[in-house]
Amino acid sequence: MTKEFSPQRLDVKAFAQAGGRLSGHDSLLKYKRLAQEAKGLHPDLLVDWEATGEMRTALGGMGQVWLHLKVRASFPMVCQRCLTPVDVPLEVDREFRFVADEATAEALDDDSEEDLLAMSREFDLHELIEDELLMALPVVPKHDECPTAVPLASSDDDFEEANTEKPNPFAALAALRKDDKKK
Repeated sequence: MTKEFSPQRLDVKAFAQAGGRLSGHDSLLKYKRLAQEAKGLHPDLLVDWEATGEMRTALGGMGQVWLHLKVRASFPMVCQRCLTPVDVPLEVDREFRFVADEATAEALDDDSEEDLLAMSREFDLHELIEDELLMALPVVPKHDECPTAVPLASSDDDFEEANTEKPNPFAALAALRKDDKKK
């Protein structure tokens, strides 16, 4: 008999012991904080994810609970160059080791290279997916190439004056060098 696992109430240890695998193809609207961050742009976008559990043997023969998470999504944002919508591709591929509780995770965190999470029988996988996608969002979203040319303009007269065509201050030196070469 194969045990069914729920992403909303995941028994992480049992999932890892069973070598469990879960996957989903969810609407962005399922993730409330992401949907709020999207500000209503393209709410029909999807989040594809896959989680696998595994037991690994550590030094000393103790079993460790691991979760591997892969997530792909396209997230609607506003390009900070041209101020038009841009769908930013997001990708997460991370592994997490589970420890007994929050105190243990906090104590081991500084010395550990892997990401540590507290063991739970009711772990919310969707919450982890949402957290990882939020952390993957770029601070300054932009197109690789903006669809329209971005004009450089300013309403500041000092800025405009500084950018007007002025003679190069080294042009006189260049002219002197040309005169030297002629001699």
